[in-house]
Amino acid sequence: MYQSILVTGGAGNIGSALARALVKLPQTQVVVADNMSTGSWQKVDIDAGNLTIVKADVNDFNDIASLFFRFHFTHVFHLAAVVGVERTLSNPLLVLRDIRGIENVLQLCKNTGVQRVYFASSSEVYGEPFEIPQNEQTTPLNSRLPYAVVKNIGEVYLRTYFREFGLPSTIFRFFNTYGPRQSEDFVLPRFVRAAMDGRPLTIYGDGSQTRTFCFVDDTVDACVAAHRTGAHENDVINIGSSVEISIRDLAETIIRVVDSTSQLTFMPALSEGDMTRRCPETSKMMALLNRPLVPLEEGIRRLADYLSGGSGLPLRAQPKLGLARVAQG
Repeated sequence: MYQSILVTGGAGNIGSALARALVKLPQTQVVVADNMSTGSWQKVDIDAGNLTIVKADVNDFNDIASLFFRFHFTHVFHLAAVVGVERTLSNPLLVLRDIRGIENVLQLCKNTGVQRVYFASSSEVYGEPFEIPQNEQTTPLNSRLPYAVVKNIGEVYLRTYFREFGLPSTIFRFFNTYGPRQSEDFVLPRFVRAAMDGRPLTIYGDGSQTRTFCFVDDTVDACVAAHRTGAHENDVINIGSSVEISIRDLAETIIRVVDSTSQLTFMPALSEGDMTRRCPETSKMMALLNRPLVPLEEGIRRLADYLSGGSGLPLRAQPKLGLARVAQG
């Protein structure tokens, strides 16, 4: 059955990997929309005749509306958002503006017959953990940071649009996805780059705060599986690894894996936004994948290979994007 899929924020880390997976589905047209504030055309440098890339801002209704009437989307993956802890803390009003984008996307989906919306939420909605692992149904959502509040509002919007208008949706709560096209604003690629260069790896606080890290292929495969199977309609899914590691242990692991001479340096803890622990309950995700996750050390090796210009990752093998396929919104 023919499907037309919009990926907002599709020039980012997860969005570009998702677009690469979706274009492989049969009878599928994929449209990537991104305002390029943090995304990059290079990340969607894909040799696929069923892909259209448009520079567009979902927070501007007029900018995004024409796409819905031009392409008649059957499904929408809404990933566009301001991301990054330091960026979101420094620009709270810019973050809050993303609420407008959520409203725009849902209104257009409702009015144009979109069959299902997939929304990129975040582990940030859990705030400081009441329980570990953090469960989609039982763990309270208690963060007051603007980024987390916007994601929580987005989840409420999706549930409300289903109750009011019958618009189906699925919410993905992403936990620290990393991969070859991720900005070095984020901890894992920043650490890997520093280790490869022999520079110090800088840690905020004492490094005892814990996270889990999920390779982008696992994140995308789980999202695509939910789409292909129709599973988890009107549900929330944690998307991430359940293997917890402290930031200090992560840094030391990276130094060992890339055989670096780098040392650790420590800075004062961030004033807010750096939660002490974060670890998801992932039974829904693992049922979708039906395979093990990429181990952290293997993911680090793949990322280091990419950053060093190795040929083991797909971006470098792709031909340059023809300008005729890039539309300006």
